[in-house]
Amino acid sequence: MIFRWLLIPTILAGGVGVVAIADNTSGKSTPAGEGPPAKASNEVELVESIIKARKDYLTGLENLRSYYQSTSDLEKQKWVEEEMRAYHRMMKYSYRLDVQDVPPPTLPPKQNIPEANNLFRRAMEYKGRGGDIPLDDQRRAEILLHQILTKYPESDKIAEVAYHLGDIYENYKPQPQYHRAAAYFERSFQWNKSSSTDARIRAARLYDYQIQSRDKAKELYKAVMNHDTEPKRVQEAEKRLRELSLGRTR
Repeated sequence: MIFRWLLIPTILAGGVGVVAIADNTSGKSTPAGEGPPAKASNEVELVESIIKARKDYLTGLENLRSYYQSTSDLEKQKWVEEEMRAYHRMMKYSYRLDVQDVPPPTLPPKQNIPEANNLFRRAMEYKGRGGDIPLDDQRRAEILLHQILTKYPESDKIAEVAYHLGDIYENYKPQPQYHRAAAYFERSFQWNKSSSTDARIRAARLYDYQIQSRDKAKELYKAVMNHDTEPKRVQEAEKRLRELSLGRTR
């Protein structure tokens, strides 16, 4: 099964002056925003339309760059590449984690796939060994990790991929994406039942302190106590559960 989760920026129309839209009934033009309202859609449809618009925008830029490469128009090729860099750098919100974003917890990490391993190594080169990752390197690592989930969902590296995506989104620039980070930390231990990382406790902290979903945090703290083998993480979970039972939110 192949999933498609793409991280591409929203297209925003902008400019100065009035944009005219053809009115087929009268042969005249109508100022933008003054015509009949668009047919109402549900949230999922709207989010899917934005994802498609983002994908089409990127594809258009890539095609235009290829054209300028083929015609040796270096100046316009540079313009396109500058626009592509801006597009990758911009903040891209996930309006619905369940719409072409976070894969389901049932993905099977079945096999060693060399192509996925190569993508993972490249992603780790950009991500480095932690700390403050430069924005461009953060984006490059993010894109490569998502390519693994999209192209090779049966790779035995997907749990590690999810962990590193959780780490990226917890420290995302210019603004952390805590819901997204927590979801990927969850996928990390869901896809690898024997995981010995701190994914559970990191997800619990996010639900507890940032998202403030305390029931979910309690569930994960209990899971840490039941599954984790690191004494410090178990002690932290026990202590925080006692505090939450006493109504201490901080």
